[in-house]
Amino acid sequence: MNSYKSIHQCGRDEITINKSRFICSASPVSSEEEAIEFIEKIKKEFKDARHNVYAYTIGENSNVQRFTDDGEPSGTAGMPILNVINQEELKNVAVVVTRYFGGILLGAGGLVRAYTKSAKIGLENGLIVDKVLYYEISSKIEYTMLGKIENELNKNKFIIKDKKYEANVNLIILAREDEIEKLNNLINEVTSGKSEVNIGQSSYYSIKDDKIVE
Repeated sequence: MNSYKSIHQCGRDEITINKSRFICSASPVSSEEEAIEFIEKIKKEFKDARHNVYAYTIGENSNVQRFTDDGEPSGTAGMPILNVINQEELKNVAVVVTRYFGGILLGAGGLVRAYTKSAKIGLENGLIVDKVLYYEISSKIEYTMLGKIENELNKNKFIIKDKKYEANVNLIILAREDEIEKLNNLINEVTSGKSEVNIGQSSYYSIKDDKIVE
């Protein structure tokens, strides 16, 4: 897939509702094995908790989806977490909500609201982003052409990842697969064909507000 929504990093946040602590831990994952490994790590960290409820979704079409209520009444914990993930249209993400019981029963509706809110704040703490597959395109530009090239790249919303100042300026530009030809034509036009374009490796980058999240 060329792009999908996920979280940029591991996130954690907590809330207290009627003396019960709800601690949400969220993580980006690339496989079901990674999701299970993350869940086991959190369960080990909070082994003294009453519940470690989890949900995760993996794959381009979210074809792998798992959840558990871990002792909470059926449908009040794992499914609400999974619903938050799906409502945010997130993929390749695992969420564990740990509950330390405070002695006050919340009821089915209260549990659904608590696990829903916990999942939301944990995911937000991990920073929801677009994961976009970009190719690294390098092009050596004469110093006199740098300002004009940068203006054109910015105008066309290309992301300049890096600039290396050598005999010429080596620009590292990010482009989606369907933008490579457009980028090539743009550079050729501005430099009158004097700059060569080289296509490098591709990888997913976290993008927020049209900028790379480091």
